[in-house]
Amino acid sequence: MVAQSSIGLSAPWIADGSVWWLEGRPTEKGRVVLVRADRGANPSDVVPAELNVRTSVHEYGGGAYCVHDGIAFVSNFADQRLYRIEPGEEPVPITPAVEGRRHRYADGRVSPSGELWIGVRERHAASDRSADVVNELVTLPVDGSSEPTVIASGRDFYSSPRISPDGSRLCLLAWNLPWMPWDGCELFVADLGADGTLGAVERVAGADGKESIWQPEWSPAGDLLFASDRSGWWNLERIRDGERTVLHAATAEFGFPAWSFGSRSYDFLGDGRIVCAYDSAGFMRYGILDPESGALEELDLGLDSGSPALCAEGSTVVLVGGSATVPNRVVRLDIATGSTEVVRASTELALDSAYFSAPRPIEFPTDGGLTAHALVYPPTSTDFEAPEGEQPPLLVLSHGGPTGSTTAIFSLAKQFWTTRGFAIVDVNYGGSTGYGREYRERLNGQWGVVDLQDCVNAARYLVEQGEADPERLLIRGGSAGGYTTICALTFTDAFAAGASYFGIADLEQFAGGETHKFELEYEHTLVGPYPQEAARYRERSPIHFVERIATPMLVLQGADDRVVPPSQAELIVGALDRRRVPHAYVLYEGEGHGFRKAENIADSLEAELSFYGQVLGFEPAGPLRTLRIEHLDGKPE
Repeated sequence: MVAQSSIGLSAPWIADGSVWWLEGRPTEKGRVVLVRADRGANPSDVVPAELNVRTSVHEYGGGAYCVHDGIAFVSNFADQRLYRIEPGEEPVPITPAVEGRRHRYADGRVSPSGELWIGVRERHAASDRSADVVNELVTLPVDGSSEPTVIASGRDFYSSPRISPDGSRLCLLAWNLPWMPWDGCELFVADLGADGTLGAVERVAGADGKESIWQPEWSPAGDLLFASDRSGWWNLERIRDGERTVLHAATAEFGFPAWSFGSRSYDFLGDGRIVCAYDSAGFMRYGILDPESGALEELDLGLDSGSPALCAEGSTVVLVGGSATVPNRVVRLDIATGSTEVVRASTELALDSAYFSAPRPIEFPTDGGLTAHALVYPPTSTDFEAPEGEQPPLLVLSHGGPTGSTTAIFSLAKQFWTTRGFAIVDVNYGGSTGYGREYRERLNGQWGVVDLQDCVNAARYLVEQGEADPERLLIRGGSAGGYTTICALTFTDAFAAGASYFGIADLEQFAGGETHKFELEYEHTLVGPYPQEAARYRERSPIHFVERIATPMLVLQGADDRVVPPSQAELIVGALDRRRVPHAYVLYEGEGHGFRKAENIADSLEAELSFYGQVLGFEPAGPLRTLRIEHLDGKPE
């Protein structure tokens, strides 16, 4: 069910009443498909079967399509070229073919005249060195009659080029290494010529490393809106006639970490009000904001989880959202009448919600007299009960990023564990978003310390509350969460076993350029400037302390991962083997940073369950292959 019954839903768009969105389909080997639903008609695929709507800009992508006058402009994953797709016609490439997918495009918009596409281009040199990658803004004719023209360059990164309604101005975001966009970026405005050239560029908000700007947009009246965290929280602001105003001050996040392009947390209704999604105390909320009075009216949609994904036209709002017991869905909402329509659900499984474990948020004590946040999922089943007096094994989840967060979004992957008798604590450790900039900055200089402490303390807290078996504590995570997992199994004895999905074993190699450009100097904020703080990198790298590892570890890795390459997995696997620590290593061909293919999603879950069963000494229910574990019966040296 986890692998094949759900599709990923993202990037909604509405134009002339038609709703567009992207679907990630595991059963099609992870292909992403652009889908369109006209009012009163069934959804239909816009792209042919051989086209995969994904961009590899920043590796994480996003912003892979835009729509203008019923024409879609999409990035194709196979060659990274832009294609124009008119209704009923075959895709037509409008950017040059470049060997090795070295020119990539994202986050574009078409000018009001319909003549120009303006967006981000990322150029990779033949050397394939991250330091040689160039990011810039380009414009090109939508018919592909000439090559792209660079209109902004010189900064390390660009995003969010947005054209004013009358086509006369362009806003954009830019920032430089070592900063990530949530550390700080700058918002610029420039006059835009009919040929796509820019006039004088003026900075109007933001600062590298100090103030983060999220989702600049032009209102229908020509005002510039955006979210800024200068107050400590991403709140919506407006620039009108040169005056900058906070529209609604709140201890809530109306902005989000920009890991990928194109996410939208707000849009404009036809009457000038703003429909918005915001994060409050770990849950997604929806509301309508009056920009003149600052009043915010909450919308009760029964959806409280998801990523920022909404758009509006007139009184119609289209969003992607869900909850712990409601699968993610594309919803069309009419603000005028209050009517709602589910356009597409991520899963059509007719499952009894009594099987679903609903989380509760907790705050728990952690090091330094502080508190941290998490979501707790108890084991849940209508068919089975735990033996009397027995507490469940606890699976601690450490999310990726690390600048990110976990939400209560419906997840069959979590229910896979809770229906089998595991409790889950999904930790929003210090450094996570959704709790203000101060909480987010707890991780600055402390990666591998604060996240580790919070994961361990979450487990200890639940043991003290009588909700988990202290002898059966487990930890798992992917990417940065994989790093936290490896740290937990190296520097503590809190856990009986753990699973690292494409985790980092050696921060020093990672800081030395063994990653993509977007995160090339991410660790300078999270750990410290390199090589000046090389000793600190070694202190935080499990690979230098393998003599401490005695806890069984499962390592899962994508062979094509450019963010955390397989060499990181191989470092820790080699050390585990030399130390004769029980371990297993599974390498998935054709997978990158995160598994997309149905067969690999299923296999990784089965491998993990088999691993825990063998280590903890129980026989998992149902048909399951037995994972080979090296040195399971031996003792670490």
